[in-house]
Amino acid sequence: MNEPVQCPQCNGIRLYKAGLRYSSDGTSVQRWLCRTCGSRFIKPQAKGIFRDYRANSIGIPPDIEECTVLQPVQNQETGDISRLQQIQSSRGKIVEYTLWSQKQGYADATITRRIRLFETLVKRGVNLLDAESVKDGISRQKTWGLKTKVLAVDGYANLLKMLGQTWIPPHYKPVRKLPLIPSEREIDELIAGCNPKTATFLRLLKETGARLGEAWQLEWIDLDFETKTVNITPEKGSNPRKLKISDKLVSMLNNLPKDKPEVFQGSLRHFARGFRRQRKKVAFKLKSDKIAKISCHTFRHWKATTEIAKHRTIKEVQYMLGHKSLLSTDYYVQLVAFESDDYTSANARTIQEAQKLVEAGFEYVCDFDGDKLFRKRK
Repeated sequence: MNEPVQCPQCNGIRLYKAGLRYSSDGTSVQRWLCRTCGSRFIKPQAKGIFRDYRANSIGIPPDIEECTVLQPVQNQETGDISRLQQIQSSRGKIVEYTLWSQKQGYADATITRRIRLFETLVKRGVNLLDAESVKDGISRQKTWGLKTKVLAVDGYANLLKMLGQTWIPPHYKPVRKLPLIPSEREIDELIAGCNPKTATFLRLLKETGARLGEAWQLEWIDLDFETKTVNITPEKGSNPRKLKISDKLVSMLNNLPKDKPEVFQGSLRHFARGFRRQRKKVAFKLKSDKIAKISCHTFRHWKATTEIAKHRTIKEVQYMLGHKSLLSTDYYVQLVAFESDDYTSANARTIQEAQKLVEAGFEYVCDFDGDKLFRKRK
């Protein structure tokens, strides 16, 4: 019999088959899941080594009852502990931290994000009870960006706060980059290529500039189809606001099912995964690398810069975005790209003419010889 398959993460052999992965050419590769550290991996040459143990409820071959133990990890409080005990202790602290965070009043999104980072570190061999192990584990995450590492450091500092401990955190300082600002045509192409539910959600983001979580928690009671307005319940300490929506968005919203209080039903995480798949298809079809990088938060950036380019006052844009500080709104001023310094002008003699000009994006300049003069950047 061949050598037993070993987990590449923890060297454990307490494995079971986790289903086949099928490729586009019809071939399949066996996947394995480690019961010790939770790692899932592919080892093509392992096919046929183990028999099919479907009758075993936990998937452990009868002749392999124990996992291979790594070198013991020295811990100041508990002494030498095995890898399995280390994982159990770390996950126990994760559960304890979840309950503690809820009692402290942290937002569900913040708790969920930190828990996922902790779980990833534990699966990759990190001992949450050892600060040096956490430092080393974070530094070894090659697929994490600097921002994710900063979130992991902040989350672990919060966990140590629960335990009454301190540490010397690693220094990660992400480089702040200017966000992507696509054209309206690219945004409309993305919306048009998505399914009705996703298209409606993206249209709402485009017209309101709301955050992802603010739009997802929207309920039917927050919508007023007569006045064509929507009440945005804030998150991240922002201000609530009431914003106008278009007839087209009203029509799209009316086509959604109304059997539940929520406008957009289901899991936000599942929706985001579906959005990424649809975005990839649209970008491939249109051969657009820019569309492939549009995120849900990109709509907020686009809305803010568009309104500033229309010569909205900073206070108006601040209210639309829900910012409590003008400093947050000022950030978008540098993102505005004026294509030209030339203007086109128009005049209005009646209220109806003035209304049409305003709706077309013209701004009022002054009165002259009984007429009202308007202008709009070319």
